[in-house]
Amino acid sequence: MTMFKKQVIIECIVALLIMLFLYASISKFLDFKTFIGQMNNQPLPNSWTPFLVWGIPFLEIAISVALLFEYTRLLGLYASLILMILFTVYTSIILLHFFPYIPCSCGGVIQKLTWRQHLGLNLFFVSLSVLGIIQQRSKHFKPIFITTKHSFV
Repeated sequence: MTMFKKQVIIECIVALLIMLFLYASISKFLDFKTFIGQMNNQPLPNSWTPFLVWGIPFLEIAISVALLFEYTRLLGLYASLILMILFTVYTSIILLHFFPYIPCSCGGVIQKLTWRQHLGLNLFFVSLSVLGIIQQRSKHFKPIFITTKHSFV
C-alpha cells in the first residue's frame, strides 16, 4: 500500500472518530441536565455522577484534539480504542441483562439506537481505532536495508 493510501485511510478514520466524539460530547453539554439525570439513573453509584458527567465529555473532546495533530495522533487512537472498548463492555453487560434496568445516557440521535445497534456501532469504532493504530504505526516503522560496498557473495 502506498504511503498516500495509508494517509488517506488514517485521515478518514481520524475524521470519523473526531465526528463521533465531538458529536457525543457536544450533545451531552447541550442537554446537560438530562445527561446528569441519565447518569444518575445508571446502575453505578451516584457519587460517581459528578466525575462522569464532566469526565466523559471532556475526555471525548481531549481524544478529538489528540487525533487532530500528527504528534499526538497515535495516543489519540489508543485512547479512542480504550474508551470504545469500555463503552462496548458496558453495552455487552447491559445486553447480558447484568443490570436490572438499562438506561441510556447517550446524546442526540445515538440515544435512539437499540442496545444491539449500540453494540454494532461500538464494535465498528473499535475496529476503526485498531485499523487506525495499525496504519499509523506502520507509517512510522519503515524497514531499514543495510547496504555495503563489498559483497561476500
